[in-house]
Amino acid sequence: MKLEKLIIAEIGSVHDGSFGNAMNLIESAAKHGANCVKFQTHIAQAETLLSAPNPLYFTGEPRFEYFKRTSFSVEQWIALRQMAEDCNVEFLSSPFSLEAVDLLEEIGISAYKIPSGEISNTPLIEKIAEIGKPVIVSSGMSNWGDLDNVVNLLKENCDLAVMQCSSIYPCPNEKVGLNVINEIRNRYNCFVGFSDHTEGIAASISAATLGATIIEKHFTFSKQMYGSDAKNSMEPLEFNVMCNAIKDVWVIMDNPIDKNDILEYKEMKLIFQKSIVSKEDLSVGTILKKEHMAFKKPGSGIEAKNYRELIGKKLTKSFLKDEMFTLDFLE
Repeated sequence: MKLEKLIIAEIGSVHDGSFGNAMNLIESAAKHGANCVKFQTHIAQAETLLSAPNPLYFTGEPRFEYFKRTSFSVEQWIALRQMAEDCNVEFLSSPFSLEAVDLLEEIGISAYKIPSGEISNTPLIEKIAEIGKPVIVSSGMSNWGDLDNVVNLLKENCDLAVMQCSSIYPCPNEKVGLNVINEIRNRYNCFVGFSDHTEGIAASISAATLGATIIEKHFTFSKQMYGSDAKNSMEPLEFNVMCNAIKDVWVIMDNPIDKNDILEYKEMKLIFQKSIVSKEDLSVGTILKKEHMAFKKPGSGIEAKNYRELIGKKLTKSFLKDEMFTLDFLE
């Protein structure tokens, strides 16, 4: 997997354990502009204690039971990966345990996304590093020290991207932190992305203009769906608008222009710019002053910017009102 020009639809667990929903979410995400879909691979007994608390944004059921209820079998994971392939999108899933890494290797995943909550899980990071596949790291709950550690573990063996992310659901504009994008690039010399938890599209588009080559956004059929992610996700039509805008930004950013190359504007320049013309009928021998001049389209004569060079020149022929001055008849 190439770690650039990726728009990731973060499906996560919004499928709520429905295999059918998961398959349809892949198809919808692909249809509406994503070129990568991402899930979360939870194996409840391998990653969480029964007593583990819920996050504040989702208290609908115990965490352990939620992960257990919404998990898929190996055969279903294989089918989901195949569905992504059939839809011509990349397939990703974030592992939340060592056992989840084994499962994802079994189904043939091509890259890994490390969620920000696993940044300090060194055994997990080391295992992924040994595999050597491309890795996308979310920085949401991390400080620079945390990120330094994980990058040092991964950078020798893996193509690496680090995503600016604020783990706030939803994230207010004041907490997006796009300034971190350039800091990540300068600090780690790696691909840089942005995981967007805001409710709109402005942050993702802004990140693309700052050089983020991976954009991730939570995706759902409807914000009314049950679960931990749906209400903070983006519905298909708005997701499509965002994807189109990001792709346009990437084309724009990939095509710098030479401001001195105005060949394409040559004809327009002649049409729209102004030439110096006679403001009134002028006789032979007139010594030109500014008040003798007018500045009118088209721009095929002496350019208006050069009017000072004509002041003090003597006419060697008479000029009618609105006639363009020419150097042939000035001395």
